[in-house]
Amino acid sequence: MAFTPAGPVTQDTPPSQHDGTMPPATPPGRTGRPPVTSRAAIVSAARSLIDRDGWEQLTIRKLAAELNIGPTTLYHYVKNKQDLLLLLLNEYAAQMALPDLPEAPRDRIVEVTQALHDMLAAWPWAAEVLTVDGFLGLLDEPALSIVELIVDAAVDHGCTLDQAVDVFRSLWYYTIGEVLVRAHSSRGHADGEHLVQRATFHNLESPRLPRLSAVASRWRALAARDIYRKSLEAFVDGLLAQATAARTGQRTRSAKR
Repeated sequence: MAFTPAGPVTQDTPPSQHDGTMPPATPPGRTGRPPVTSRAAIVSAARSLIDRDGWEQLTIRKLAAELNIGPTTLYHYVKNKQDLLLLLLNEYAAQMALPDLPEAPRDRIVEVTQALHDMLAAWPWAAEVLTVDGFLGLLDEPALSIVELIVDAAVDHGCTLDQAVDVFRSLWYYTIGEVLVRAHSSRGHADGEHLVQRATFHNLESPRLPRLSAVASRWRALAARDIYRKSLEAFVDGLLAQATAARTGQRTRSAKR
């Protein structure tokens, strides 16, 4: 899970513009092999490969073999692995079912952010893909609707639109960070396990670090607790209180002028 894009993915033909229709002709030299017939076939085959081998092992060549077509044919519809992963992500978001949302804006923010967290936790590679600046420009409307719900609820609570964007960005950084740390910690590779063992610092005894020394032997167990929801609610309350207090202060100052 060490995917770090060098920069924003360029898209001469964004995934959202794929109409799902594949060329009817079989590529030269591959007679007798059925052509890809839909965008759904690409998505389904790619998801099968990820579920079986992990997203790091997904390549255009492997996907083409899974679909029984030539890589050249597939390159007409996805330019590279990043483009393919974005196609998968947008399809995944389009199928995401949100829970019934409460009426209170604060509670809507919590529920939508929790749903976003759960979606990314199920497919943590999606979080890796989105750790680039300007990631919103890579998303189709179904995925953007999740962002819209959070921003809209913050405005309904009393935030300005700019403050609502800040609320979303803060929650996004918190959520994606939590998902990635959990995913990387659970990989179970030898090096990772060694680092986890070191991170417990169970033999720590330092008069300069009395609090950490006292909890060192239990640190790993404490760090493994799932406190995302509790922290999320506290974070949302703090962000909204800060935003609305700032807005109230601005109104007060304006009234005194």
